[in-house]
Amino acid sequence: MISELRITNLGVINSATIELDPGLTVVTGETGAGKTMIVTGMGLLLGARSDPKAVRLGADQARVEGVFAGPERGTKARVDELGGELDGDELLVARQVTAAGRSRTWVGGAQVPVGAGSAVVEELITIHGQSEQLRLTSPDRQRELLDAYAGDAVGPALIDYRERYAERQRARSELAELTEQAQSRAREIDLLRFGLTEIEKVDPQPSEDAELAAEATRLQRSDDLRQAAAQAMLALAGAEDEAGGAMSAVAEARKEIDILAATDPGAEKLRVRIHDLGYALTELTSEAADYLGGLEADPARLEQIAERRADLATLTRKYGNDCDQVLAWAAEAANRLTGLESGDERIDELTARLAVLDGELTELAGTIGAARRTAAEQFGTLVESELAALAMPHARLTFAVTETDLGPHGADAVELLFSANPGSEPRGLGKVASGGELSRVRLAIEVILAAESGNRGTFVFDEVDAGVGGKVAVEIGRRLAGLARHAQVVVVTHLAQVAAFADRHYVVIKADDGQVTTSGIQPVADDQRAAELARMMAGLDTTDSALAHARELIETAHQAKAAKAPRSRKKRAAAK
Repeated sequence: MISELRITNLGVINSATIELDPGLTVVTGETGAGKTMIVTGMGLLLGARSDPKAVRLGADQARVEGVFAGPERGTKARVDELGGELDGDELLVARQVTAAGRSRTWVGGAQVPVGAGSAVVEELITIHGQSEQLRLTSPDRQRELLDAYAGDAVGPALIDYRERYAERQRARSELAELTEQAQSRAREIDLLRFGLTEIEKVDPQPSEDAELAAEATRLQRSDDLRQAAAQAMLALAGAEDEAGGAMSAVAEARKEIDILAATDPGAEKLRVRIHDLGYALTELTSEAADYLGGLEADPARLEQIAERRADLATLTRKYGNDCDQVLAWAAEAANRLTGLESGDERIDELTARLAVLDGELTELAGTIGAARRTAAEQFGTLVESELAALAMPHARLTFAVTETDLGPHGADAVELLFSANPGSEPRGLGKVASGGELSRVRLAIEVILAAESGNRGTFVFDEVDAGVGGKVAVEIGRRLAGLARHAQVVVVTHLAQVAAFADRHYVVIKADDGQVTTSGIQPVADDQRAAELARMMAGLDTTDSALAHARELIETAHQAKAAKAPRSRKKRAAAK
């Protein structure tokens, strides 16, 4: 329930605060005073598109704040998720619109996207303005209303149906894509298989091409290498059977240093180092001899290497710059091939799953359709009774449910057929109903739904009394009062017959200083309220007779509110 609405610089309203209680609250005022700004303000809280032109002339921004008392547990959880907090047992939601077109929303003190804020408020407020009246003529809205009346008879099955239908849509989309790509997938599979077979035959090893290239270079230059190794041996060991070379020179130096060390202890370090050098030189000479011995010309091996490198080159031309890249391509190709080859298996899986889903959806759609047809008959009868009380005794209203193909909401087309006069064949509501008739049909439906569901939210009505007057207006007021027994109801009206049923009455008062029009809102009661109703009935001149008529109207409304409200199915069943 919304307990307070604060409006600042919106339209002609400078600053206004409306305290809202349970029951029926009406807002009245002269034409152009700004009554609809109440609905506009609540619409902004609901996420309506912000219009910079709605900002009051001369102001930088407009702001609307709604205080909601006792939000449900689910709403509290959503506020927590958004980072907001409740103030005790109250939730503050605010929307700000600047003259430059920027918009901001706060929920529980936390700034949130407009959509997130509207999702919270949608659970708390339902606005019925001219747009809702137009929505009533659409088949989708008519189906939603029928499902709302059917309640648990349709709700759980419809949730199950929608989950399976969404899965069916995903499966059909994937299947279509796989089928469409079947030829290209087959071509790619053949190319990948050919490449992997070619690589498998050659069987390259990691870094093999680099190793073979080094070996080939060594074999091709074996003569040069042997000559260089022989010269190195000559420098190290000297010519065969002759003294000379590094080893001979180091041996001679070692003898002399040994003599020095024997005479002078200070030369001991030199002796150690010359001996180490001798050992190292001996090892180096031995390794050089082994290297020279291993350098032999091997034409056969060189030919083998050339053939192997040619085989590897066929792979590196296609699959990578070297053996390592070829092996990496093979690994990726193998994974890709596995995925592509599973495509046909996936097609079979999807085809089988779709057959199962179609069967399940058909069964669920049958259950939903049967429940809708049962609810349609009951709902139509109840709405007709309400319409009779709204001075439409001959009105006929039927929810026609016809079978169609499987769709996102079942396999039913729902159309609201209406006839206001006897002898007229019921036709589509949007084709035959006038504005006043649409208002009454909409009100009758809301009264029935509120009685059935026990909805404790807030209903806001704008132009619900459009195109009506006299006794019909009285009955509309009576029905709104009946709806207010189940929920909080706020009505913007220009009819005294409707306003007379209010539990709380606000008047929007317009002031004009010749340059700027300003509106304020104030509650009225007792004599002030009678004067407002008299003004609404008689115009600007409030006569004694008009005041008397207004007081009589208030008394009549007070007595009418004591009448019984429409009973829900549970109460009717208990009465039987």
